[in-house]
Amino acid sequence: MPVRLIVAVTDGDWFDFLRARPHLPEVNFWAPSGANFKALEEGELFLFKLHAPRNVIVGGGVFFRADTLPCSLAWEAFGEANGAASLTDMRARVAKYRRADRADRSDFHVGCRILTQPFFWPEERWISVPASWATNIVSFKRYSTDEADGRRLWDGSRARWRGPHSRAWPKRPRAMASPH
Repeated sequence: MPVRLIVAVTDGDWFDFLRARPHLPEVNFWAPSGANFKALEEGELFLFKLHAPRNVIVGGGVFFRADTLPCSLAWEAFGEANGAASLTDMRARVAKYRRADRADRSDFHVGCRILTQPFFWPEERWISVPASWATNIVSFKRYSTDEADGRRLWDGSRARWRGPHSRAWPKRPRAMASPH
């Protein structure tokens, strides 16, 4: 049975901040708008790709759920797992990506993609984006393991766990779980 996964574009500061905190059991991969997210089911693989020109996949996590929350509530619920040191820092990043006026003090709604078992690879383990990745993708692209690029991403991700700094491979997505 094929597995679905996505590659989502992320901010380098978000990635660097969370990579320095490998102890976090979950992270909030927030989006600057409150748009619904239905690209994955619970337990499927969610990979991080840095903004261009750094067209590489640098880590990921296991998708748990998506929700929309005011920025302040997302901060209250996840704190540093939002990829920022403070609510002020998070809010500034949200405002930047929303292209909001710096004077706007609205409590922006953000899309929260909650990921468990997050992983952040060292640079030597980063994966180049597949040839099917278009330069105009600004949020994410869906893949499946029944396609060559999806299989390459799945296999490449699994292979990156080998080595002295590896965590255990995330629990198998439900779609791959054995029926027995």
